[in-house]
Amino acid sequence: MPSPKAPRKHFSMLRGFHLADFFTLGNAACGVAAVFFAMLYMNSQSLTHFYAAAAMAPAAFIFDVLDGKIARWRRQHSAMGRELDSLADVISFGLAPVTLGFAAGLTGGWDWVAMIYFVCCGVSRLARYNVTAETLSEGADKVAYFEGTPIPTSVLITGILAWLASQGRIGSAIAGDIWMLGPWELHPFALLFVLSGTLMISKTLHIPKL
Repeated sequence: MPSPKAPRKHFSMLRGFHLADFFTLGNAACGVAAVFFAMLYMNSQSLTHFYAAAAMAPAAFIFDVLDGKIARWRRQHSAMGRELDSLADVISFGLAPVTLGFAAGLTGGWDWVAMIYFVCCGVSRLARYNVTAETLSEGADKVAYFEGTPIPTSVLITGILAWLASQGRIGSAIAGDIWMLGPWELHPFALLFVLSGTLMISKTLHIPKL
């Protein structure tokens, strides 16, 4: 007798997603699109591509806000959803801003260090949030406050880069002088990434969650 067929499991993981998780994937998709547009800009030097990359940040932020609201509305919180949200945030608010910064002209050696530091701070910030979320929520549906600034605040840096582009201050004309520190160059603008990363990993800075 032929053995019974195993049950089909195609798309089984997607079937286990909640509605909010699909909005989280929208967040991640915006982040990936931002990286692609930034790379297109470096090839074409078309500001349309640069602005499109910058526009993905507020679009990702909207998805990020909606997934939380939908999860609370439907009371569908899960560990997987929290991890998925963090991974999406790393792409959209960590990797995408530094890619846009690089495309804007932050290509010096110390610029690299500053932006790598920013991404590492963002990853650390999200990991800390995931392991402390239950404690900070005190039994409520959401945490009462953030320790350190949330990583989506990087949309401010993206907005500044878009404004500099509108003023013709990117590329070789990026705002601020170039500092030579040892063998590498540093654009002062890159220090914004250092500041943002440092604020994210602060444990003394408590931001109320609205």
